[in-house]
Amino acid sequence: MPRGCVVRFCMVTPHATLTGDIRKFLARTVLEARRTAEAASRQTLVALAVDRREPHDSMSGDESRLRSQLRARGRQLGDRRDRATRTQEIGRLVHEVAYEQWHRMLFARFLAENELLVEPEADVPLSLDECDDLAREQGSDRWTLAGRFAQEMLPGIFRRSDPVLRVVLPPEARLRLEELLESLPQAVFLASDSLGWTYQFWQAERKDQVNRSGVKIGADELPAVTQLFTERYMVQFLFHNTIGAWRAGKVLDRANDQSDSGDEDQIQDDLRRAVRIKAGGGYDFSYLRFVRASDETWRPAAGWFEKWPRTVAELRVLDPCCGSGHFLVEALELLVRLRMEEEGLAVQDAVYVVLCDNLHGLEIDPRCAQIAAFNVAFTAWRLVGRPFELPRLNIACCGLGPNATEAEWERIAGCIEGATGLEGKHGRFGPKSAVATGPLQAGMADLHKVFRQASELGSLIDPVALLGGGLFLADLETVRQALPVLVDRERPTGGDDFERAVAAQGMARAVGLLTDTYTLVVTNVPFLARRKQSLSLRQFAGTHHSEAKGDLATTFVARIMRWLGTPGTQALITPQNWLFLGSYRKLRERLLKRRTFNVVSWLGPSAFETISGHVVKATLNILSADVPSHDQQMAGLDVSAARGQTPTRATDKATLLANGAPVHLVRQAEQLKNPDAAILLHPIGDRALLSTIAHGHQGIATADNACFARKFWELPAEQCSGKDSSEWIWWQSTVRSITHYGGREHVVRWQGGQGDLQRRDSVRVQGGGIWDRNGVAVSQMGTLPVTLYTGEKFDPNVAGVGPLNADLLPAVWAYCSSGEYAKAVRQINQKLNVTNATLVKVPFDLDHWKKVAQEQYPHGLPDPYSDDPTQWLFHGHPCGS
Repeated sequence: MPRGCVVRFCMVTPHATLTGDIRKFLARTVLEARRTAEAASRQTLVALAVDRREPHDSMSGDESRLRSQLRARGRQLGDRRDRATRTQEIGRLVHEVAYEQWHRMLFARFLAENELLVEPEADVPLSLDECDDLAREQGSDRWTLAGRFAQEMLPGIFRRSDPVLRVVLPPEARLRLEELLESLPQAVFLASDSLGWTYQFWQAERKDQVNRSGVKIGADELPAVTQLFTERYMVQFLFHNTIGAWRAGKVLDRANDQSDSGDEDQIQDDLRRAVRIKAGGGYDFSYLRFVRASDETWRPAAGWFEKWPRTVAELRVLDPCCGSGHFLVEALELLVRLRMEEEGLAVQDAVYVVLCDNLHGLEIDPRCAQIAAFNVAFTAWRLVGRPFELPRLNIACCGLGPNATEAEWERIAGCIEGATGLEGKHGRFGPKSAVATGPLQAGMADLHKVFRQASELGSLIDPVALLGGGLFLADLETVRQALPVLVDRERPTGGDDFERAVAAQGMARAVGLLTDTYTLVVTNVPFLARRKQSLSLRQFAGTHHSEAKGDLATTFVARIMRWLGTPGTQALITPQNWLFLGSYRKLRERLLKRRTFNVVSWLGPSAFETISGHVVKATLNILSADVPSHDQQMAGLDVSAARGQTPTRATDKATLLANGAPVHLVRQAEQLKNPDAAILLHPIGDRALLSTIAHGHQGIATADNACFARKFWELPAEQCSGKDSSEWIWWQSTVRSITHYGGREHVVRWQGGQGDLQRRDSVRVQGGGIWDRNGVAVSQMGTLPVTLYTGEKFDPNVAGVGPLNADLLPAVWAYCSSGEYAKAVRQINQKLNVTNATLVKVPFDLDHWKKVAQEQYPHGLPDPYSDDPTQWLFHGHPCGS
């Protein structure tokens, strides 16, 4: 096949994804590979005495040097050395050796299967069979040779002279890893989503272990627990409705570029074709949505992004949680074609300048950052059709901490001075005889301060907020320029100074990305509720992002705003609860007043192909940094339950986002009138709420139902009654469907209100505001079924809705027992369990429901009655049997 760029361009960017069967096989293979590699790595490190005080007497000089370098590498990774015994942990080093050894082989096969693996000296592509022949000539094996070639092709990914890659695993382990790698079908290495899945599966067992343990999530657990494969339709929707909408503003004649067709779907298709990029084989904006404006012309649903830069070269895109590189790869393919079209560049030149100018990534997990960098390099080479020398990628790990004391860290400044001849000067930290002073010492000290919590905070780090700008950035630039000299000088030793200098280089690069501004910040933020976070993570969020502290995802929503230029845009995948929960009210109010909401798309359950049910409900949000105009209209799409109340599959949601789901335009200012300023597709506006004539009350939580709760038939009748003086009293509970009188199976041990229940600190005795009154008992889960309430105590799964005027109960019941009530509640709160306060924050037309109640119950609501023997109201007559 000819290897010219133009011919290859259309053929080397396949987007076929793995089938379910192949994905399952890949998952099993990667899991076994990790177990095999980690067991072999531990065995080898123990054999090298990396964990011991001294090397074995039988070890050669080369083995002793490798041991020392591995110990230094382990300490920088966070393995602790006991100062008294000089023994050292090796847990983190074991993981690192296993990861690097397996992924060097894996990356080599990705390159080989795509005709991108080259022999460095001849610079010609090699097939795996050719690697076999060459390996036999050199007395090696093909995977060792292929791995070495891949390592030399990717110096920015596999560190030169990395000691973990000089570790030789036992022959039986190497053979098993080779068998596992060769067992994978070729389709794995040609599919577009394989690289993302490989790390997802590498972390799967660890993720399950952490989730089962129930520990609070901190530095050691975050990378595994927050792993969530990003579906490509989500990535494309966010890019198409940001960069695609911006492009539409450049290429469409806003007044005249309208289709003659009266069919809206056809008009949208025509507009998409007009926006399509033709260069480089073409790029379609399949998810770019348009709406009809008030002047009857069509515009992108997200707006025109008129304040963005005018040229593609000026666009700066950042993914601050880049994972395996899903967003970076899509951005590369899109921006390369845009620059080819706009600047007339050849594909290789376009790839080069996009990697230099446009594309940036940050990641807390160093291994994920490595995969992201490989994914970008791999995609760049596939676009061109051959490997070529890439610029340094703007991708950095922001999760590596110093793992040394500040004094040890500052001592590197002295090493820098010795290596570079730079003179230290009296600086803001004062003179210290042990280390250089001035900007070198200050810069290293600041790096330590910024990154001491990096393994927990990652991209949340804001160096400017922590240390200020100006002097800090100037000192850092001095360090950045001096570090490469020290790294080269210390490389032969591979000791602590070398490892710290390499780490400092990475941190200095990360600081550059953390302190810059961007046109578009786009990512799938990590989902992690506050109650699951470590103490230090909770404290950081509470101090720096108090309005957004309820979830790690919303903390990122707040942090990302600081990266946006004027006006930049954030395009995020987030959980949906921050759009309506009362705990985020202040955050929503601030954003609605100060930021522009471009698009909010509710995905609901089953948006991720590999997550079933209601575990994760996501939204796609596009917000810009500029202050909204008075008449700003937010575009909303809802594909959360497109088939009645049945959640759709991920593929269905993708189709609906592209064409089927209607786009609703909502005045942003109207959202502030909603209860708690909730973001709603259909704002409530000035309509009266149910809360004006009724209150919602919370039930009693015993914290020990085994002790305090029973079914009423389990006890003698004389011990149970509805009277507070009884030992056991009626306890209203939930119903499965709407019924006049249900949920009356339980009793609670009340003891006249003076017993053990009231003396327990963990018990919450609530709901007294509606006891002994009539109302509506709302089951707080699912479809919110209701039953009439007659004044008894009730459990925490039920909310008592009590009208302030007893005469209004028929109207309240008519509304709550209608399908409109549950629908209205779910429009403002999609959480599985709805709070009692939320249940009355819905529109309520009193006059209308009075008429409905009069029609349905002309003689008043039915008296308490049940022909169900499981209810304490059962009359005992067989007439209903």
